[in-house]
Amino acid sequence: MGHPPIHVRAVLGSRLRLAMLAAATMLTCLLPVSQAQTFTVIHQFSNAADGGAPIAGLTLATSGNKFYGTASDGGQGGGGTVFQLQLKNSNWILTPLHTFSFVNEGSIGPDSRVLIGPDGSLYGTTYSEGLSACENNLGCGTAFRLRPPLSACQSALCYWTQAMQYRFTGNADGAYPEGDLIFGQSGEIYGTTYGGGNSGCNLVPPNNCGVVYSLTTSGTQSSIYIFPGGANGSSPAAGVIQDQAGNLYGTASQGGSQGCSGLGCGVVYELSPNGSGWTQKVLYTFQGETDGAAPMGGLIFDAAGNLYGTTARGGAGGGGTAFELTSSGGQWTFNLLYSFNAPIQGHDFPGSHASLAMDAAGNLYGTTMYDGVDAHGAVFKLTLSNGSWTYTSLHDFTGGTDGAQPESNVIFDSQGNMYGTASAAGTVEGTAWQITP
Repeated sequence: MGHPPIHVRAVLGSRLRLAMLAAATMLTCLLPVSQAQTFTVIHQFSNAADGGAPIAGLTLATSGNKFYGTASDGGQGGGGTVFQLQLKNSNWILTPLHTFSFVNEGSIGPDSRVLIGPDGSLYGTTYSEGLSACENNLGCGTAFRLRPPLSACQSALCYWTQAMQYRFTGNADGAYPEGDLIFGQSGEIYGTTYGGGNSGCNLVPPNNCGVVYSLTTSGTQSSIYIFPGGANGSSPAAGVIQDQAGNLYGTASQGGSQGCSGLGCGVVYELSPNGSGWTQKVLYTFQGETDGAAPMGGLIFDAAGNLYGTTARGGAGGGGTAFELTSSGGQWTFNLLYSFNAPIQGHDFPGSHASLAMDAAGNLYGTTMYDGVDAHGAVFKLTLSNGSWTYTSLHDFTGGTDGAQPESNVIFDSQGNMYGTASAAGTVEGTAWQITP
């Protein structure tokens, strides 16, 4: 979930990922085949009680007729919101569930989707907060839990109960959590931080290389891997996924090679439990050439255990790439699927900042930040035919009432409808949208 500069970044100051340069699972391959055609805005954010800059995307509720999401800015507390979007009588109704307040609770800027717990609680993170200094007198971020009310709401605004799970300090526990969270096989939560770790990267601490951590539902945090930079990668901008053997897989947006202005072009990594801790293995190191650079989105599996992901820059078209990693005999092979275009030069990360989604036919779906006819981003589909992948634009954002700069993952409901968010635009403070077959 690294991002381009939008208005919420002005609130948070010059964030680490700009100075240094959106949970996918095996179920992704079971999505219905989508032939998406019709684009509809289901909510325009106003930066008021509903929030603004919905960076991360939506989470489908277990009931199937509503979504949960986050907005990185706005709300009554000014620090962003967690909201519910529900379809009622053919209309989509947004209900704020929580508003973050820098003054009252110190939290600001949820940049990841929420994770639904077995008891209906929502788990998530905020990128910064105000009670421990990390950057520009802002804090290092939090992990939070929202519990639904014990009784039915009697008013339009009926906020959920927030419990602070953990406050990051910027030391070995990390700083600036922004990737999606997942539940592990034993009920623990896994996530990543973009900075922190005290691992000695190029910038002054706590702007270090990032951390992969586990978190219990009661709020106990453990750092399971601290990125050292260099060949092992640094600055993970997305969360991790887990295979059936308990191994974790993710991307680090920098490190690896010596390219990309000396910061490194990023890596794909695996973390394997070894009994006393975790062992990291780099599966692929990006070179910043036709393979792409800056993998800011997460990974997904297909049914065979192959990995798919995207990069935010590089590639033959300059707009990043979509790629596959296949495994044979313990070795991973990189396959370039598609190179996205960068219609307008000057954007550092014009490509995809999101994880891909895969339907039952093996088609891939995602978003790009500055692609499309108007260079305001696009929703795309990649179709495999005769050994090559064909790009189809499902919607090119105009920067008007439809929004702009989508960096969220896309998700599907059981009918094959697709949903996502667009960060912001000139006339609205972001949108939630639907594409129907």
